[in-house]
Amino acid sequence: MSAVPSVTRVFVFSLTTAAMLGAMHGSVADEPPTGAAATVRSEPPVRLAPIERPAAGSNGRIDPMREARLSTADRDKLYEQVARDAEGLERQGAQLRRLAQLLKPTVVHIDAKKPALRPKNGKASEDEAGSGVIATVAGRTVVITNRHVVNRAELDNITIRLDGGREIRPTRLWSDPLTDIAVMEIEGDDLETARLANGDPLQIGDTVLAIGSPFGLSHSVTLGIVSAKGRRDLDLGEGGVKFQDFIQTDAAINPGNSGGPLVNLRGEVVGLNTAIASNSGGSEGIGFAIPISMVMFVTRQLVETGSVSRAYLGVTLDRVFTQKVAYRLGMVRAVGAHVSAVTKGSPADVAGIQADDVILTVDGVAIEDDDHLVSLVSVTPTTTTVTLTVFRHGERITLKMPVASREQFEGQ
Repeated sequence: MSAVPSVTRVFVFSLTTAAMLGAMHGSVADEPPTGAAATVRSEPPVRLAPIERPAAGSNGRIDPMREARLSTADRDKLYEQVARDAEGLERQGAQLRRLAQLLKPTVVHIDAKKPALRPKNGKASEDEAGSGVIATVAGRTVVITNRHVVNRAELDNITIRLDGGREIRPTRLWSDPLTDIAVMEIEGDDLETARLANGDPLQIGDTVLAIGSPFGLSHSVTLGIVSAKGRRDLDLGEGGVKFQDFIQTDAAINPGNSGGPLVNLRGEVVGLNTAIASNSGGSEGIGFAIPISMVMFVTRQLVETGSVSRAYLGVTLDRVFTQKVAYRLGMVRAVGAHVSAVTKGSPADVAGIQADDVILTVDGVAIEDDDHLVSLVSVTPTTTTVTLTVFRHGERITLKMPVASREQFEGQ
């Protein structure tokens, strides 16, 4: 990541006359003006206003700014106005308090002890802290979190702390390295589960809350907006995350928030907080969350089958689809996913996709670039038939294509 630019404050002063400037520097001429400039203009006499007499006990001292201060009656009126104006803001604040009350019992703090990748000072293990959200998936009560929080940790070394301080341990763990999602089955009484949004209803500018354990401070709530959607091709460190379609938010996310929920104003989980862009290691207003559609696509399969099956098209995409190539193909700009090759016998081959086709839409969703297509296909069920719009020789062509399972053609 590039360094965050510093901010320089510039104060601009505007002086209306040269005489004012000179007066500031003590350089106004003492000699009176001559010629036309010497015309004398009569000025109205200065009227002196008496200053309010000092109150008793003030030792005769006078407050020269007394008239600029509010009277007691004016202050009372202003307090009434402030109270009226505050009612609207307080209704919004009450909504946020209700959301926090609803959601905090569904969020957990996670501590995981795991083998150290790089042992230091003789320590063979390391501690990882994160967050998670309790949900009901396929009839089971689970905690959804990030894989990097619990990866390499044995079940007995994972502690889940609930809102009231009670600690439990997971009975089973599944994870998907290609999306950094992990699911832990839990058992216990009085477990509150969160409501999950249906699909991806978020729009840029929507208000969201992030809940988790930043720096170990469990069940912290922060507020922000959706800054952007569809952030892809992020460098997320060791192992990487192949399938990305992140929500960007300015709600404060810090180390320890990983795996906690991003929530809309209806109290529905819309994302799983996963990463931040930061030069300092703390929040700088750029956080990323996995959208709930991807979270649930992966989670349901992990709980039901123990693994994730993804759709496969069988195309090789141009990673550098330039304006020059778009011009050659007859397009005014490089948009969509440019196909550079097609795998023989694949769904794309059977459907009639050709090299130099540009995939514009999948089931009506406009494709931005190759990463967008890969992300969209990664959450497409393997039992469906998709409708593609492709650009070929100056025309838009519609193709129907039953997708296949990726495992049939290539290993994960």
